[in-house]
Amino acid sequence: MLSTDAFVERLIEDGLTHVCAVPCSYAKSLINALINKSPRIEYIPCASEAVACSVAAGLKMSGSKPFILSQSSGLTNMGSCISSLLKPYNIFVPILISWRPYTPGDSEIQHELLASNLPDLVSSYGYALVTLDAQSVDLACSQIQDSFLAHNLIVFRDNTFSEVDLLDAGGNVLESIPKRSQYLVELNNQLEEPSPSFIATTGALSREAAKYLSGKSVFFMAGNMGGALSIGLGSFLSGNRTIVLGGDAEFVMHLGGLTTAGRYGERQGSLIYIVFDNEANKSTGGQRTYQNHVDYAALARAAGFRAHPTVITGLTEFRTTINSLKQSEGLFFIHVKTSFDGDFPRPDRETIIDSKLALGRSSKAC
Repeated sequence: MLSTDAFVERLIEDGLTHVCAVPCSYAKSLINALINKSPRIEYIPCASEAVACSVAAGLKMSGSKPFILSQSSGLTNMGSCISSLLKPYNIFVPILISWRPYTPGDSEIQHELLASNLPDLVSSYGYALVTLDAQSVDLACSQIQDSFLAHNLIVFRDNTFSEVDLLDAGGNVLESIPKRSQYLVELNNQLEEPSPSFIATTGALSREAAKYLSGKSVFFMAGNMGGALSIGLGSFLSGNRTIVLGGDAEFVMHLGGLTTAGRYGERQGSLIYIVFDNEANKSTGGQRTYQNHVDYAALARAAGFRAHPTVITGLTEFRTTINSLKQSEGLFFIHVKTSFDGDFPRPDRETIIDSKLALGRSSKAC
């Protein structure tokens, strides 16, 4: 195991200036250490891996010395940038990826393919696969430095980095606001049969939906972060009354889905997009999303949605809003602030895979 603080200190001594990151639970301590060292190295949380890759390219071409941090499931999001920007332009930036494993029968089906095929993917990009040395800070930092001279992709496993807490973790400013599970209970109680189709985005929200949306038609999206709204659009265009359950980090990852959906506001039926905003990437370790500058409703409104005029922070307003939309048609957006729930187990593999049938079983729009 590497001493995380020593590793980051050495990166700074070696002149690294920025890290462009999409969080991963395997990298939680590394991210904490990087944030703790600010402003000596700048942590740039990015909406997607493709954004991280492009920002890093811009930094490198401008004379800075960045590296990229992500997880293996997001490497494909980075693929176009790697193959059509970094590689052909010979832009050398270290890419540090957590290599997620997969055990047969596990419910984390989003990691199954790359758990064994990641070397082939890396090779197809024209990169060399390097395993980060987990015992020596000197060797690990040498691997980072080497990647400023060659197209390398550096992978690390779980428990590579020693535990580091944020020095200024701050309080949970949302503690007085209802938990997401409480809002899900309201949805379960208010939306009786015929039930709409629910699309639950990846991570903790899908786990909570599996517990609290009992008997509803729910698709549990194990991976594909940022794609929940687009799946919901497909459901809506097929005639289903559809509710997409998203999050703040999920909202920004693929904003093109928002602008695409906004074209269809005149279609019969209803598509309701609820963003549960806990200001964090809860599923990957609770890292902050740093998105308080984002006006979610304004973006949705500009894209063609009818957005609820206020940010919901209580169950009464949420209940009233959901009741008002039961018979409405069109595209609707609701921004809901939530506090943290506890951790819930994932649905089992069969439940996740079988949830794809939920959209076919759901009621059609009137």
